[in-house]
Amino acid sequence: MELRGKNALVTGSARRVGRTIAQALAEKGVNLAVHCRHSVQEAQALARDLRARFGVRADVFKARLERVDEVERMAAAVLKKFKTAHILVNNASVYEKNEFGRTSLKDWNKHLDANLRAPFFLSQALAPAMRRAGQGKIVNIADWAGLRPQTDHIPYYASKAGLLCLNTALAKTLAPEILVNAVLPGPVLLPENSTREKARLIARATLLKRVGSPQDVARAVVFLLENDFITGAALPVDGGRLVA
Repeated sequence: MELRGKNALVTGSARRVGRTIAQALAEKGVNLAVHCRHSVQEAQALARDLRARFGVRADVFKARLERVDEVERMAAAVLKKFKTAHILVNNASVYEKNEFGRTSLKDWNKHLDANLRAPFFLSQALAPAMRRAGQGKIVNIADWAGLRPQTDHIPYYASKAGLLCLNTALAKTLAPEILVNAVLPGPVLLPENSTREKARLIARATLLKRVGSPQDVARAVVFLLENDFITGAALPVDGGRLVA
């Protein structure tokens, strides 16, 4: 896909990895629908920066992804504003520690709703416009640990494993017009409360013995968007953590 002039919705794009993905797409000439939940000021600042630096259209859309009605309203608002959509990057994610034996239904639903249900309903809402446009790309930001889950984050890992299943199902359902792929980040941006010792241990667990960067994920997203002969794939960007 030639990216210049295309329209993309990137969920959770006000901060962290999502912000870097939005910047990488804008640098390619993509118009951005910048989604946020709470970080409105950061999203607005990003949209202004993208317009000024790259000359693209960039507008902010606020929605709680755990609410299907808000997800569908956001999709409709994006289509009304941009007239069509070519790219969806399901990046937004809830990541919280939940101890087994103390996990509540609220904890479970919080992860499954935002990390799995929202990508499905956003894909369902935007796919018809992509088909009318004659082409579309969906990239799901999953997690290497969706294939190798660990303890204390079971709802999160289950949601990411489900997202990988959804990735395959959507690729089959939406072909040949719409290509659907996933990126599986490893340790590319550590939690803000990480200690130096924890960061060292995380780096040692990878084959490359280092932590990656949000730019590594953004470059993988751009690669999948520009390539027109890949669908149903799940690309690890994890420094070899998955196979370590």
